[in-house]
Amino acid sequence: MQLKNRQNDAIHEQLYRHLRAKIMHGELSPGQSLTLRGVGEEYGVSMTPVREAARRLVAEGALTLSSSGRISTPDLTNERIEELAALRALLEPELSSRALPRAHMALIERLQTINGTIAEHVAKQDAVGYIRTNLEFHRTLYLRAQAPAILAMTETVWLQLGPTMRALYGKLRRTDPPRNHKLIIAALRAGDEPGLRLAIRTDVTQGLRLLIS
Repeated sequence: MQLKNRQNDAIHEQLYRHLRAKIMHGELSPGQSLTLRGVGEEYGVSMTPVREAARRLVAEGALTLSSSGRISTPDLTNERIEELAALRALLEPELSSRALPRAHMALIERLQTINGTIAEHVAKQDAVGYIRTNLEFHRTLYLRAQAPAILAMTETVWLQLGPTMRALYGKLRRTDPPRNHKLIIAALRAGDEPGLRLAIRTDVTQGLRLLIS
């Protein structure tokens, strides 16, 4: 993929966002190695924006840097998965609770539409499409919370979990969209904050805990 803008700062930002999305959406496997030269060739850019994008992603925990200078996606330990699952269980119910007073009918209909798209990805066994659309479901709701700092923290957790979510999808072998999404939508319709918090917490932790059981 060629990045179009020729200004170094803009190229670096585009490259960072492309790589960040690939990692977050599970396009890369846990522990998958990358080379700066390979990334530069893939995107048709020089080493300077590649190094800068990699530096930012290492700082966010999306990539790890070895003593030899090789970068790779994180291969998380059970303890690290448990920690990140616990963070999701804290942050995401809070976001959903803050979003609830602003959950108008148009938002609920949008969530239903996204859930239908998730079902299509499940039917096609499209892991990356599933992960991307699943995160879109959650982000669409959380944006209504108007809590950008909490959402930024949440997205950093998603980023660190991206490759692991791909591994989880393979283990779950889904044949249906997440059951908890229907419970989330029902709780939004009813204005049921405790039910919404429970459905969100269950949805974002249940699968991850299978990886460490």
